[in-house]
Amino acid sequence: MTILPGLLDTEAIRKDFPLLDRVVHDGKKIVYLDSAATSQKPRQVLDALNEYYERHNANVHRGVYTVAEEATALYEGARDKVAAFINAPSRDEVIFTKNASESLNLVANMLGWADEPYRVDHETEIVITEMEHHSNIVPWQLLSQRTGAKLKWFGLTDDGRLDLSNIDEIITEKTKIVSFTLVSNLLGTVNPVEAIVRRAQEVGALLCIDASQAAPHMPLDVQALQADFVAFTGHKMCGPTGIGVLWGRQELLEDLPPFLGGGEMIETVSMHSSTYAPAPHKFEAGTPPIAQAVGLGAAVDYLSAIGMDKIAAHEHAITEYAVKRLLEVPDLRIIGPTTAEDRGAAISFTLGDIHPHDVGQVLDEQGIAVRVGHHCARPVCLRYGIPATTRASFYLYSTPAEVDALVDGLEHVRNFFG
Repeated sequence: MTILPGLLDTEAIRKDFPLLDRVVHDGKKIVYLDSAATSQKPRQVLDALNEYYERHNANVHRGVYTVAEEATALYEGARDKVAAFINAPSRDEVIFTKNASESLNLVANMLGWADEPYRVDHETEIVITEMEHHSNIVPWQLLSQRTGAKLKWFGLTDDGRLDLSNIDEIITEKTKIVSFTLVSNLLGTVNPVEAIVRRAQEVGALLCIDASQAAPHMPLDVQALQADFVAFTGHKMCGPTGIGVLWGRQELLEDLPPFLGGGEMIETVSMHSSTYAPAPHKFEAGTPPIAQAVGLGAAVDYLSAIGMDKIAAHEHAITEYAVKRLLEVPDLRIIGPTTAEDRGAAISFTLGDIHPHDVGQVLDEQGIAVRVGHHCARPVCLRYGIPATTRASFYLYSTPAEVDALVDGLEHVRNFFG
């Protein structure tokens, strides 16, 4: 058994995750290496969801009866937990959405409808990067098409880093918004926030950070990031699907217009006009994802009890070991950084001329679950001249033995295809 410094007590942690005991394909115990797509859920989160539906299920905010008040307390309590988890200055800066994609679309639409000085129009520029998930590309493409704004982006170096050599030409006085991922879901790259923040602040541009691959894996402090908006999703951090978060600076949320209209987001309504509730409710039209928020709150409790610093150290050790072992596999090419420094726990690779879908299928027959495709980051695949990759991604419950199983599985793939 391989022992690495900095590892969590995975034997104890894995007992909290029922699916990790599942047996697939001729009695093989599952090796789950797809946490970048969605994490597994601990019993504590599953129990919180069941408890809500069994004992507290009611709509929030408007009911004056006991169960409705309990549901409201649980929902708003989840907001308090998330605010503390990300070190938000105010709980009212935490907006619940259905996922990070909706959070990013919310920002794009707010800016498209805003008045000056925030309005994006044909005289302004939007900056993203070539390594973004489609969720942080398409909303900005739609906004630029609708407003006439110019869309610009940072390219990538050969080793999977952002090319910031022309940062002053990319981010200019015309730039209204810079939106980029903190950690790449395909490359695993952890991006240099400070340099981008400094330049954005020099020109007065707003800064939006996609933290979907960061929030589950490392301490996330929105104040330290100095961003204006931060988006992430619950299902990648031990929470349920159907719940995301957008954090925004309070003064911006007060000034910017809502994206969705309906119940709960209003203050007064007449047949002629409406006025809006203060943030966060201004941006949460209709019945919110109540149970999902409760589940996310339970996930925050679970991760916080373990400690995000400890989770980050565990994943760094696992990733360092995985990079080392994968580089021992003949014909394997890691797409992205080939060291564990400044990289997250997702490793994408190609294996000779074997198509990634074939790699994934043969691994699945051995009980090894990995992701294949372009991972909603097709521009990255185009940049490196590949049709797709195989991606193994790790989390707090991942073990060195699972890395060894992956490497053995890849040797079987090579033998299978001759």
